[in-house]
Amino acid sequence: MIDRFTLMRRKEVINICDGCRLGYVGDMEICVPEGSVKGIVVFGPCRFFGLFGRGEDFYIPWECIQRFGSDIILVDKPFHRPEGGQERKRRRWN
Repeated sequence: MIDRFTLMRRKEVINICDGCRLGYVGDMEICVPEGSVKGIVVFGPCRFFGLFGRGEDFYIPWECIQRFGSDIILVDKPFHRPEGGQERKRRRWN
């Protein structure tokens, strides 16, 4: 499969462990002397329309990539995500 990096950046990365969308390919780690790809980097989600930066980036080793499709890349890697549904401590005003 011959693919350019500009075409890789348009592909969405989906984790098959839990079915979540991780984002789009942002960068690749390439070993130049051997000419091999070591992994891909998926940028984290934007915070408040990108004004407050981004979340944590995901590094996906080449061994964890399962399939390349025409518009998606399937990866198999468990990620530790913060739980969005955690209860916040509430103050009681007496």
